[in-house]
Amino acid sequence: MRRLWFEHALLPDGWARSVAIGIDDGRIASVTPDAGRSGADAFDGAVVPGLANLHSHAFQRGMAGLTERRGPARDGTGADSFWTWRETMYAFLARLGPEDVEAIAGQLYVEMLEAGFTSVGEFHYLHHAPDGSTYDDPAEMATRIAAAARATGIGLTLLPVFYQTGGFGGQPAGAGQRRFVNDADRFMDLVDRSRAATRHLPGAVVGIAPHSLRAVTPEALGEVVAASPDGPIHIHVAEQVREVEDCLAWSGQRPVEFLLEHQPVDGRWCLIHATHMLPGEVRDMAASGAVAGLCPITEANLGDGIFEGVAYRRAGGRFGVGSDSNVRISAAEELRTLEYGQRLRDRARNCLALEEGSTGRQVFEAAVAGGAQALGRGPAGQGATGLVEGAPADLVRLDPADPALAAARDDGWLDGWIFAGGNGCVADVWAAGEHVVAGGRHVAAEAIASRFAATMRGLA
Repeated sequence: MRRLWFEHALLPDGWARSVAIGIDDGRIASVTPDAGRSGADAFDGAVVPGLANLHSHAFQRGMAGLTERRGPARDGTGADSFWTWRETMYAFLARLGPEDVEAIAGQLYVEMLEAGFTSVGEFHYLHHAPDGSTYDDPAEMATRIAAAARATGIGLTLLPVFYQTGGFGGQPAGAGQRRFVNDADRFMDLVDRSRAATRHLPGAVVGIAPHSLRAVTPEALGEVVAASPDGPIHIHVAEQVREVEDCLAWSGQRPVEFLLEHQPVDGRWCLIHATHMLPGEVRDMAASGAVAGLCPITEANLGDGIFEGVAYRRAGGRFGVGSDSNVRISAAEELRTLEYGQRLRDRARNCLALEEGSTGRQVFEAAVAGGAQALGRGPAGQGATGLVEGAPADLVRLDPADPALAAARDDGWLDGWIFAGGNGCVADVWAAGEHVVAGGRHVAAEAIASRFAATMRGLA
């Protein structure tokens, strides 16, 4: 057993001093406040639970910054949009091979760990070769994602994506989607192979991810959900106004409304984005026990809109955050952008805090719990979460030498990190007990960055 000692620690019942944490086999074996340093590796500053990044498309890290150019308005609105961005994404992924994906995912996961994310939900839909044919191993790309997770130490929840159609009502998939498409039988085979690909990855979880209501038929969605009696289920829903309009035209219902009525949505589910909801949908989604998978930086970058966070929180809804398109990797900035979106819409402050006190702490603790649930690593998803006995030993040490934390006390550690600081506040990270970030830098950062740079030069 390894023993760590911290000046300050955020425990489930609040801040504690002089906390010793015992780690055994990747999990927290003991938590002892007011402990001595003897026999422990001792650290100043504050330790908090690692945050789950519940929604990632790893390969899109390679195109970060490549879409920030105004182009022809191809969607008829007179402006660039998510739909024009998607065409750029299709063109980029058409060039990617398995080694490229592994190198890009490795760099991404290093950046996530350095930012305070200790686990990731990889919403993995790049399955096939560029011409749409199946690799000799249909889980070739999933194997590459698992290899990147192993090389970096990040906790992995692999979510193979079921992508069947090109639009509501079973429209045929387009050429840009041919690397994603499977029928239900081939998809379930891919899920089985993904389990084999992650079998030797400690703590790995495999779930399923029907891409969206526009990309699967209701019949096939029901089939794959019924064939998956356990594990997380993630789905994109109501991200764009056009998506809502198309769903209404097809079914007479809005996406969240349709999903809740036609599927057994419960605590295993994570509804990604859920940006455009009416008040009744907000209440019903909160009551379902599902987690809202919010990606504030990407949603801002793509012009998606602002999630109804205040009403959802007041209704008891659970949420976590993810980096989605991976245009920018920062746990603090995801939470800050989430809160600031509510402030801009409502012209108010401290909107997501349900009680008096620190907004940073309330938002952080909610995201830790919701993220763990969504990735099958916490409540309603098996196991404890946070700095408690039995939970994964996922720890983030905040650095008192960072200017944003120079005078931090108690909740000020989180308020300073989230609202005044950023990635520079993260000094050390342990993922499943392994010390993967030291002094703000991933232990394998140099080699992984070199491989990533060579890959990007090859794709240029």
